[in-house]
Amino acid sequence: MELKHLRAFVLLAQELHFGRAAAQLSIVQPALSMQIKLLESGLGVRLLDRNRHSVTLTDAGRAFLPEAQATLHQAARAADAARASNRGEIGRVRLGFVSSVLPQLLPELIRTVHQRYPRIELELKDMPGPDQAAALKSGLLDFGLMRLPASHPGVQTRAVLHEHFCVALPMDHPLALKTSIHPSDLLRVPVYVLARRYAPGFYDEFTQAVGMPLEIASELGEFTTMLALVSAGLGVGVLPQQAARALPSNCVSRHLELGAFQAATGLAWTELDSAVKTTVFNLIVELSGA
Repeated sequence: MELKHLRAFVLLAQELHFGRAAAQLSIVQPALSMQIKLLESGLGVRLLDRNRHSVTLTDAGRAFLPEAQATLHQAARAADAARASNRGEIGRVRLGFVSSVLPQLLPELIRTVHQRYPRIELELKDMPGPDQAAALKSGLLDFGLMRLPASHPGVQTRAVLHEHFCVALPMDHPLALKTSIHPSDLLRVPVYVLARRYAPGFYDEFTQAVGMPLEIASELGEFTTMLALVSAGLGVGVLPQQAARALPSNCVSRHLELGAFQAATGLAWTELDSAVKTTVFNLIVELSGA
C-alpha cells in the first residue's frame, strides 16, 4: 500500500468523479484507475463501485476512508518533523545553569524558545560548574551556563553575562546606610561567599580583586542559603548582582566597589553536533549580546 495510492483514493472519495480527481492529481484518468485497482488488489476488497455515470463508496470504502486520511495526515506530520529536525527546530536540549542566569537570561531563553521554536524542549538542571563540566563530558548535558573562568579539558566556554558584585545585608545593618561598600568596610564583619569548590576560578579572581583578607563566616554552595543566613542577621553576603535580585524582604543590597572587576557567566559545551544544538547555541548568544 503506497501513499500515492491512498492520496488517489481519498481525493476520488471526495470528488466521486475520476476526471476531476485525475485533474487535481495532475495525472491522466487511466493512471488514476490503475492506482485504485492496485490499492483494492492489495487490500483484497472493493472500495468503490463505478460505472459510466457514477462513482460511489462501498461499505469497505466508507470504513477505509477516515483511516486513509489519518494515515496521510500522520505521514505528513512525520515528514514535517524530519524537515524541522534538519532545520534545528525540533528536539530536546539539556541545559545546566547557575543562579545568576535565573532572573533574566534563563527566563528570556525559555520564553524565546517557546515563541520561536515550540517543538524544542529545554530540560533544565540547576548545578554548580564542576558538575556541569562532568555532565557535559559524559554526554548528560548539551550545554552549561557556568561561572567563569572555568578550565575543563574538552569543554569550550564563551562569556554570555557580566555583572558587578554587591553585598546583601539586613536593613538594620550599619553598612546599609552606605550607598556603596568598599572591601575595607567588610573587615571584621562576618561574610558569606560562594565556596571555592563550586567555582574555583571565580573564587580566586574575586579574592584577588578584593585585595585583602575577609572574615569568612562560611563558604556556601547556594546563594539562596546565603540570603537566608543574611536575613537571619548572622552576617552579610557577597554575591553577583543578578543573584541578589531575589533578596528577602528584610534585606537590601549595596554595590561592592571592585573597580572594573565583574563576575562572568559563560555558555559551556563540548560539540555542536546537531542542528537543534546549533539553534539553541545561536539563540543564547543572540539573547546575551555576546
